[in-house]
Amino acid sequence: MRKNEGGLPAVSIDTVANKEETTMGTGKNGRARVARETAADGVSAAIQRNFKEFIREHVRSLVAGVLREEVEALCGPRHHPNSESTHFRAGTAPGNILLEGRRLDLVRPRVRRKEGAETVETPLANYALAQDPEELNRRVLEAFRVGVSGRDQKRLHGENTPGVSKSEVSRLWRREGEKCLLAFRSRDIARKDWLVLMLDGIHLAEDLTAVVALGIAEDGTKHLLDFEIGASETAETAKGLVARIAGRGFAPAEGGRLLAVLDGAAALKMAVLAHWPDAAVQRCLVHKERNVRRFLRHKDWKELGRRFGRLRHAQGLAAGEEALRDIERFVGERNKAGLESLREAGDELLALHRLEVPSTLNTSFLSTNLIESPFRNVRRKLERVTRWDASTDQPSRWLAYGLGEAERGFRRIRHHGDLGALRKALSRPVTGSVAGGTETAGAG
Repeated sequence: MRKNEGGLPAVSIDTVANKEETTMGTGKNGRARVARETAADGVSAAIQRNFKEFIREHVRSLVAGVLREEVEALCGPRHHPNSESTHFRAGTAPGNILLEGRRLDLVRPRVRRKEGAETVETPLANYALAQDPEELNRRVLEAFRVGVSGRDQKRLHGENTPGVSKSEVSRLWRREGEKCLLAFRSRDIARKDWLVLMLDGIHLAEDLTAVVALGIAEDGTKHLLDFEIGASETAETAKGLVARIAGRGFAPAEGGRLLAVLDGAAALKMAVLAHWPDAAVQRCLVHKERNVRRFLRHKDWKELGRRFGRLRHAQGLAAGEEALRDIERFVGERNKAGLESLREAGDELLALHRLEVPSTLNTSFLSTNLIESPFRNVRRKLERVTRWDASTDQPSRWLAYGLGEAERGFRRIRHHGDLGALRKALSRPVTGSVAGGTETAGAG
């Protein structure tokens, strides 16, 4: 077989075309058969194989040509070497390049350089570029993100592919996780239109819980602000998180206060009020309905849900109070402990209604669904972790990655055009305090 200067088979389109005719049949009948196969089943396997082989050989020939030009620039033409150059040709050696993350063998030229009485090999810059593993690393990380385990990377990329062993993938993922964590915590979260803060905990393992903060701005965008990992959802963990986001610039819109939507955990409420004492605390109605349901018979659950639904759709404080009294009567007639559980939340169940904002915002701010929904996506990303090591930054790296992936799917909240009314309500002066919330002048 004719070879080029790099010791490689000289490949042309005619050669590949002849190979295709040999493989698939020549002449009109062969072309017609391929056309029928392609029309019926898409591109045939034979065509795919031959096309990929052509691409590989073409790239191999192209790289060999570039290496020859680099050698000629260093040493001069093959038959007329540059007598003034310190470089000279030193034969060839087996080598390889990376194509689409896979190793492709080729014969590489060698160049040596005179240094006094000795000679040393000169690495070819273009050969180093052709071996750059960045594309392979990108493919490995993308495969890892979509669920391919470290053990299965060799099956995906090929046994002959470098850098895909379990340990190498683990080291690569660790470096990527450190980048994710740094990027997540170095984002600028200081802006002048924050209206709502949500805090909630996500359980990672026994004695390992993360408290996560979500902020909603006046333009309706949602942002995962930060997280704090601790043994449980304690006041210290929550306070550490709130202190960090406050230190990074998170604060209520200028001249206003925050609406904090919480699930009822006392630790989270304490942490918020420690930094923003005038925050309006709204208790999650979904959690409260779930708690009350435990005290009622199963046949009463549907009616309880209907009455909570009325509260969720109520416009303003008067309608909200009426709906809440209706729930109290229904629960009180059936279970005293259930009524006590309901009343435990106090006026925190009506904090949003008290602001007299459009009921279109009730869907977003009468529950913690906005933060719990991305948690489901995070759990899917983290379920591959079989052993958590709290003595390292491993939990933080994985959580930063999971939260970042979940945030990529964020959209503006529904009816975000009504958030201007919420900002005005939160800017009204506070005239008095009530359990779990605040009253404002001019409301209603």
